Amino acid sequence: MSSLLHSSNSSTVIVSPARGFRGSVTLPGDKSISHRYAMLAGFAAGTSRLTNFSTGADPHSSLGCMRAMGARIETVGKTIEVTGTGGRLHHPNRDLDCGNSGSTMRMLAGLVAAQKGSFRFVGDESLTVRPMERIRKPLEQMGAKIELTDGHAPMVVHGGELTGIDFETPIASAQVKTAVLFAGLQARGVTSIAERVRTRDHSEHALRAFGATLERQNGRLSIAGGQKLTAIDATVPGDMSSAAFFLCAALLFEDSNLVLDALGMNPTRAAMLDVISAMGGTIKVLDVQETHGEMAGTIQVNRGRALLGIDIAGEQAAQLIDELPVIAAIAPYTQGGVRIRDARELRVKESDRIALVVKNLRAMGAEVAELEDGMDIPGGQRLRGGVIDSGLDHRIAMAFSIAALRAEGETEIRGAEAASISFPEFFVWLNELALR
Repeated sequence: MSSLLHSSNSSTVIVSPARGFRGSVTLPGDKSISHRYAMLAGFAAGTSRLTNFSTGADPHSSLGCMRAMGARIETVGKTIEVTGTGGRLHHPNRDLDCGNSGSTMRMLAGLVAAQKGSFRFVGDESLTVRPMERIRKPLEQMGAKIELTDGHAPMVVHGGELTGIDFETPIASAQVKTAVLFAGLQARGVTSIAERVRTRDHSEHALRAFGATLERQNGRLSIAGGQKLTAIDATVPGDMSSAAFFLCAALLFEDSNLVLDALGMNPTRAAMLDVISAMGGTIKVLDVQETHGEMAGTIQVNRGRALLGIDIAGEQAAQLIDELPVIAAIAPYTQGGVRIRDARELRVKESDRIALVVKNLRAMGAEVAELEDGMDIPGGQRLRGGVIDSGLDHRIAMAFSIAALRAEGETEIRGAEAASISFPEFFVWLNELALR
């Protein structure tokens, strides 16, 4: 059993070893899609109805910021209704509080950059040390002015009339791409973006769903300014990044049987399914449908042979950036180990995820080599229960709860409440799926 122990400032979860992993779940709405739908619905004309919106705290920070800028937001049963501002955001009478959400801060900066006035963005302690310079450069090239504090939040965006630019992203970042697209939607002329590594394309699908026209030619994505958005009705597919934890749990047991319903299967997020197959999982796709450009389906996952190691680098590392912590957490149990390269972006997430993964693997008795842009984790190791420092990072807390399922003895996850940032139901569902 998992048990929740409360202390004065944080919570601790005790995860016991399991003997199997079986069951069926429908995951909360995709966090990345929920962010984009919240922002565009709040910006569009009319009332959008969003079903299966993410239950995580981060997308609700986006909703809160849109409410502060004039959108009307109501919850009706399992649907969130967002009445937008018709393209003219109200000047907020307070700071825009992004909480723990870098997605909210970076992407909304692009949306407000073309609006008159100054918008001050703040966040929690973790968010104030994450890099924001990456969005300042393109938005200032377009004509906005952005004030940062040593390259970080608090951030003030002084909006105004923008002009389209040709921009090549220096790093693989869907958030930077989105900020530029949101600004380009309102700029004079055409804005084009070239990516060295193709990132998740939820923004492109969302913009088209709300009525915008985008073109992709010769590897460049372009959007013409002056386009108007109109409300939509949409169901958000289940979150692949949340599914990654249960997918990895299914790999730990030979007789596992996991069914995930209405799971988002966007091709730019499907790298995780490729990894599950490469590591010894068997995936059956039972149903697939497309809505607003996003694919969703039901999959069944089993593991009938050995848990295999894998090397992850280059474009694959960029595509799996959110899933790498849990892949690393189960790496000691593999045959052959896991090697991760080209993942330096992990160091500037909610925590330094490379450092925390290494620290916590060692706390469970694993041998691991830390690199600047990744790690080497030998296979064929046994883990023992230990004390895990989540660093109040949701993905670290959940990743090591999965590793704990095969450990010898109980594992203590400190700062477990961080899971609510993206997946508040995680520990309840983990307890239901793990056989003990």
